[in-house]
Amino acid sequence: MDKMKRFIDCGVGTFACNLRCHYCYVAQNFLFTQKVPKFKYSAEHIGKALSKERLGGTCMFNICATGETLMPQAVVDYTKAILAQGHYVMIVTNGMLKKRFEEFAEFPEDYRKRLFFKISYHYLELKRLNKFELFFSNVNMIKKMKASFTIEVTPSDELIPYIGEMKEVSLKNLGALPHITVARDESKPDYPLLTKLSREEYIKTWGQFDSKMFDFKISVFGVKRKEYCYAGNWTWTLNLITGTMKQCYQTNYFANIYKNVSKPLKFVNIGHGCKAPHCHNAHAFLCFGAIPELKTPYYYELRNRVCSDGTEWLQPEMKAFMSCKLNEVNDEVHPKKDFFVNWIYNYIYKSAMFARKVLKKFDTNYKANEVHK
Repeated sequence: MDKMKRFIDCGVGTFACNLRCHYCYVAQNFLFTQKVPKFKYSAEHIGKALSKERLGGTCMFNICATGETLMPQAVVDYTKAILAQGHYVMIVTNGMLKKRFEEFAEFPEDYRKRLFFKISYHYLELKRLNKFELFFSNVNMIKKMKASFTIEVTPSDELIPYIGEMKEVSLKNLGALPHITVARDESKPDYPLLTKLSREEYIKTWGQFDSKMFDFKISVFGVKRKEYCYAGNWTWTLNLITGTMKQCYQTNYFANIYKNVSKPLKFVNIGHGCKAPHCHNAHAFLCFGAIPELKTPYYYELRNRVCSDGTEWLQPEMKAFMSCKLNEVNDEVHPKKDFFVNWIYNYIYKSAMFARKVLKKFDTNYKANEVHK
C-alpha cells in the first residue's frame, strides 16, 4: 500500500468561472474575469519537476483555482502528468464542465483510481440556472469511471431557507447528504466566519448534516496554531503555473522548483513561525498530520459517505491513501538551520515592505506590483 510522503496544495491563478456564487472568495474581492492565464511550462516538464524521485516518494496533490479549476485545458494535462509519476491528485471543481470529465474518463484505469474530485454543490446557482440534471449527470460519470469524489456545500446565510429542499435533492440523486465546509470572510484580517449568525446558531444550523468535515473544521476554526508545524517540508503550497513553492499561505520562504528540475529541492520547516490567524484549511493540513502532536481524524473520514445503496464516494485505493499520516514515513526532527532560514527570509521581507512604503510615499509615479490586478 502506498504511503504519503508529502501533501502539496497547488494553486491555479485563474479567476474565470462559469458560476457567480455570492459567497465565493472571487466575489468577495471583486476579481471575476473570464481570462484564462497562459501556462508557460509543458505537461512533460511538470512531470519531471514533480517526479517521485525529486519529491522523495508518493505525494498527494490538491489542485484548486480561485475561479473554476477545470476551465484551463492545461489543468487536465498537468493532472495526467502528475498521475503518470505515481502520485495521487485531488481537484476542486463545481462539477459543471462535462467535456472535462469526459477527458478524465479516457485516462488509464490506474490513473483514475488515484484521482479524486472535490465537487462544490452550489445549490442556489444550480437552481437559478436549472442545471441540476447536468450536475448529477457529471457526478454519475465520475462514478462510472471509478474515480473518487465528495460533494460539499459552502454554508451561507442565504442558503438556510433552502436547506430542506437541498437535503431532499441530495438524497434523491446521491443517496447521501453532502458534506459541509466552513466559509471564511476574507475581507477581514483574522478570517472570521462568513455569517451574520452567532457561532452557536451557525453550528446548530449546519451541524444537522452529520458532516465530519464540518465538525472538525468548526472545532479548529479561529484557533491560532502555536505547535511545531512541518509545513514547508511535509506539506507546502505550489503555484502550479509558475512553479513557486512556499511553506504555506502566509510565509516568506519560497523557491521556484520548475527552473532547474535536476536540482534537489530544499525543505524548510515553518516550525513555530506560523503567521496565519488560524489554519483555515486545517481539514487537509492537520488531518494529514502537518502537526503530528495533534490528534486529528483521518482525512478519508471527512470526505467519504456511504450511500443508501451501500456504495461509497471513495474508491478503495484513494480511501487507503487518505488514511495515511505524514509521520508514518517522515522523521520528526527540528533542524536549527530552519529557524535561521526563516528569520533571514522574514527580515528580507520586512525590509522590502518598508522600502515599498517609502517609495509609495515619496514617488508619485511608483506603482506596486499588487497580487490582483
